[in-house]
Amino acid sequence: MYKQVADILHRHIDDGDLLLGEAVPSEAELKIDYAIAQTTARRVIRELRERGLVHTLQGKGTFVGPIGTPTIRRKTPLYEEIANEVARRIQHGEIKVNRRIPSEKMLMQQYGVAKVTVRNSVAFLRDQGWVFTVSHRGTYVSPPEEWPDSAK
Repeated sequence: MYKQVADILHRHIDDGDLLLGEAVPSEAELKIDYAIAQTTARRVIRELRERGLVHTLQGKGTFVGPIGTPTIRRKTPLYEEIANEVARRIQHGEIKVNRRIPSEKMLMQQYGVAKVTVRNSVAFLRDQGWVFTVSHRGTYVSPPEEWPDSAK
């Protein structure tokens, strides 16, 4: 399965759908887009690296081209995309008020990102008022009156 997905992405690169320096879909996006397991998504990225088509920058993502290729910045930083997804889950009641949000480890696995990216996402959520952190306990969903005005 991983070779099939890698072949599809290889074609996207060859066809110019994914440009030199552009980010390829994250492991989390591959999981959703192709209905594959996390380990399969990880193997897809490894396969593309072994083919010399992409390189990975820790905490930033995987990009088309060899190491040293200038990267094209995302329109929205990855940490912000993750924070927006968690905020959407809060708004839709998937993560309840005064309940813990998923742990750093769970978010790292779910989105296939480094710890620093998850920490930046949580800080972004906290700055907006979506969550609050209790030292040595975790991060919890804030009451709706604390949420950003655009969410009310």
